[in-house]
Order: sequence, then structure tokens, then C-alpha cells
Amino acid sequence: ARMLASQNIVIILCGNKKDLDADREVTFLEASRFAQENELMFLETSALTGENVEEAFVQCARKILNKIESGELDPERMGSGIQYGDAALRQLRSPRRAQAESAQECGC
Repeated sequence: ARMLASQNIVIILCGNKKDLDADREVTFLEASRFAQENELMFLETSALTGENVEEAFVQCARKILNKIESGELDPERMGSGIQYGDAALRQLRSPRRAQAESAQECGC
């Protein structure tokens, strides 16, 4: 994925079937180390109980938003991998771009 996508791609490793602890083939520590070594976010989830399913999406979205706010990702740049879902939201500007434009408009 990193070879074909933006270098700022956000990847999350989800260990599924957390509710079947007795049938575990990979320990939490092994998966956590793998995620850390490969710069992945990591969560264990259970589709059966719903544990951490929504949290996986929330954490991923939060990380993407942080990258946009820090300037690492620019949703306006083609190939960034980010698209606004609603046409009205496309009018939003990245924080850096908005600051630059407001500085240009300043009469001081």
C-alpha cells in the first residue's frame, strides 16, 4: 500500500475476533510489535461484540485530520487520497492555505 499510495497514508492493523481469546494465533504483544515496527496503528476488535469497531474508524479519521491540520496532507492536492464527501465541504480550506490567504488580505 505504501508503494502505491501517498507517503502519508494512514494504515491501521485490526486484530479481529478479540472475543475468541482461546483460539488466538497471534498474541497481542506480537501484533503490537509488528504494528510498531511497520508504523501502523493497531487495535484489537470484535465484530461479534462491536468492541473497538467504531474506535478503529475514529482513531484513523483523527490521525488523518491531524495530518491535514499539521500540513502533512493537503486535501486540495490531487493524489493526496483525501476527498470531501459533500460538495459544500469542498469549499473548506486547509488551515495553512487559509492563513496564507488571510495574511494576503490584511491591510496592515
